[in-house]
Amino acid sequence: MGDKLEKQRKALVERLSDYKYIRGPNASKIRNAMLKVKREDFVLPEHRFRAYEDTPLPIPSDATISAPHMHAIYLSAIDLRSGDSVLEIGAGSGILLVYVKEVVGSKGEVVGVEIVSEVYRFAKNNLEKSGYDKKIKIILGDGSKGVDKKKFDKILISATCPEIPKPLIERLKAGGMIVAPVGDPYGSQELICLEKTRQGKTISRRLGSVVFVPLRGKHGWR
Repeated sequence: MGDKLEKQRKALVERLSDYKYIRGPNASKIRNAMLKVKREDFVLPEHRFRAYEDTPLPIPSDATISAPHMHAIYLSAIDLRSGDSVLEIGAGSGILLVYVKEVVGSKGEVVGVEIVSEVYRFAKNNLEKSGYDKKIKIILGDGSKGVDKKKFDKILISATCPEIPKPLIERLKAGGMIVAPVGDPYGSQELICLEKTRQGKTISRRLGSVVFVPLRGKHGWR
């Protein structure tokens, strides 16, 4: 089973590269991260054999692990640098945190926040069994409010928002970037890349239509 899954992983990453989902200056690092990380460790046991289908898969509490091409889009858009501090809101299965950690390296800081306790436990267990629990911090709480007063170089939001939460924009360093889906959980959603200039102004651009579960919390959908 292990050799078969490894072949499927390599074939999937090759397709993501060929179709330009993996692209930009970090393409080789993203590719290496997705080749190294075992997606089968981040899905439910009954879906292990489907780990390398390019499709979302169910995880506890009616949540999902995003399709691999969506993770590739996020990783390509967020312009990760070695040593970056990165926050993910809506940690889900935990796999995107691990991909990010592989790209930012040992000097980078990676923090995930998950509001649903059952999903938080699932992600925490996945990080432990994959050997990343000492490298990544995961918190149970309302990520839409940010993490204390700490600021980050990059922020990923893995659930659709009514708008990008202001507390998260405030916790973005100058020169930093947020990638987030914005829109109706049951209607139109756009993936938005928001950049904060060195002068503190924000510039947004659209990356295309997406489908995500709703962001929960004070600054999410109620």
